Amino acid sequence: MSHVVYNCRGRGTITSVAKRVQTLNFENQGLTPWLRIMRDGEGLDSASTDNMTITLLATYDGVELIWHELKQFGLMGFNPSSSAKAFEGIVVLKGTLRVSWYDHTELVGPGATIAMSPVEDAVCVIAMEDTEFVYISSIPLFQAYKQWVELFHKMATEIAEKDGYTASHCERIRKYSVLTGCELDLPARDMVSLSCGALFHDIGKIRIPDEILRKPGRLTPEEFDIMKMHTIYGREMMQSPLHPFLHVGSVVAEQHHERYDGSGYPYGLKGEDIYLPAAIVAVVDSYDAMTSERPYQRPKSKQEAVEEIRTLRGKLYDPRVVDAFLKVVNKFDSL
Repeated sequence: MSHVVYNCRGRGTITSVAKRVQTLNFENQGLTPWLRIMRDGEGLDSASTDNMTITLLATYDGVELIWHELKQFGLMGFNPSSSAKAFEGIVVLKGTLRVSWYDHTELVGPGATIAMSPVEDAVCVIAMEDTEFVYISSIPLFQAYKQWVELFHKMATEIAEKDGYTASHCERIRKYSVLTGCELDLPARDMVSLSCGALFHDIGKIRIPDEILRKPGRLTPEEFDIMKMHTIYGREMMQSPLHPFLHVGSVVAEQHHERYDGSGYPYGLKGEDIYLPAAIVAVVDSYDAMTSERPYQRPKSKQEAVEEIRTLRGKLYDPRVVDAFLKVVNKFDSL
């Protein structure tokens, strides 16, 4: 059993104890050892980013109750359990979750319960609005979960320190990609891959020299060849044994600059040989670049960018992705 949340803003703040959570010492609370009371805003341990808070509410004999606050389009992925007796469940308190498994998708709201015993295939849970829920697990995982949250923050911070534009850009791309992926009704495993890969699609730029990455003008052909290596570096970093939860997004990082007509890099893949989540990132990444202020170009208007992507449908961009993108692009400004 393993799960992870892909929902971290580049300059978000993670603390070992979230700002809104007060940790309790029950020995000093005057209660009996077998009965514990926690009120709103209290917990045993917590970690948070700008977009998410997880709080350990209770733990006993391996069972854990973990309170989650997940911001809109935050994503939680579940992988098959290593134990045939493992139980995992979610009780929704507030908001709406989009739950997908196999080829099924359902929206659930407050009062709904999701029970998995055990998880047999990938399950993807997306917050369609700011959502709160309690997660129950029969296997202790909070400390590992917290470590991965902190790792995501550390990696996102490294991107921010290397290139501030890239940090905010990556979080926008993650949200835009998840919204487009929902429109395409991607299966659970691909949706988890999309969210992870979109968030870290540019992580390979950490290895690109500053004088190239931050060059105010256009790159020379030689410099561009070096810049293109960020796709390979990104795949290598995400496939590292040190980052097992990032493996699922490595192909997106590697292929997000491939183009439908074969003119992209690093491999010149064509058409549906390009992994669909990577093709989604290719479109929304281009849109965000077109509409953002860059040292070497003025930003296009939203209408200009949308029209350019529409024109390049079936040329640079997968027609399936463009059609889905056009249906949801008007929602981007509200994210």
